[in-house]
Amino acid sequence: MARRPSIPTIEPKIFKNAAEIDRAIVQLQRRIKELEQIDFVAAVLQHTGLDSIAENNIRNTILEIYGPNSPEYDQHKHLSIWAGGMFVDMDDQEIIQGKIQGKTQTIGILSGLIGRLSEAREDLDGGHSASTSLNFEKWNLHPRVADVARDLFADGHHFEAVFAASKALVNFVKERSGQYDLDGAALMRTVFSKNNPILVFSDLADQTDLDQQEGLMHLFEGAVLSIRNPGGHAFPEGTERRAIEYISLLSLLAYLVQEARKRPRPA
Repeated sequence: MARRPSIPTIEPKIFKNAAEIDRAIVQLQRRIKELEQIDFVAAVLQHTGLDSIAENNIRNTILEIYGPNSPEYDQHKHLSIWAGGMFVDMDDQEIIQGKIQGKTQTIGILSGLIGRLSEAREDLDGGHSASTSLNFEKWNLHPRVADVARDLFADGHHFEAVFAASKALVNFVKERSGQYDLDGAALMRTVFSKNNPILVFSDLADQTDLDQQEGLMHLFEGAVLSIRNPGGHAFPEGTERRAIEYISLLSLLAYLVQEARKRPRPA
């Protein structure tokens, strides 16, 4: 007599620590952002496939966070970005509408998962408000900084995130200026010099402009000397709040690099 296949036991996910929950929240927030950026008209009319990619990403993220035997994955493993009825010979506009409504429904599902994770995070904190790392996505950090610091910060490696952000800033300055042969303080003094700069923040038309250029040069130089360079050896530990203050400073400098203009070189 053939044996019946065993039915997997549903096992709720037990999170080990707050950092693990923070990372899960960040992952789900990425899936929401991905959904919000999809052009569903193009997805249907031009068959871009971005809606299918988003569906797979959401399912895989839920699987990664909660595990294959979790109630969350059991409920959403066949998740589809669709709402309403589905029937033969639907026209393009009906399909588009079903997917747009499905996007709203899916974002609601993901937001619900984030809400429950936030509650679990507060429970781990003994009822206190969630860690600042839960708000990482809300700080509007420059993408070059956020992309390298996000996962490290969510995993609880706050000052490793600071070091990664400082290296990203240096690389961004090299890319914008084209000065790949320089590094560190020498790079910043060359690129942002008030006398013969490569990147400028104003027209350098008067003393005020020149003072601003010199002052910002020293800010960039200081970021390298006090953050990037020590981070390569033994960056000092500190509070999570202090780490995000460093990251916020590096983000501000990255935005300034993005806004700076290349100064025409003398003929």
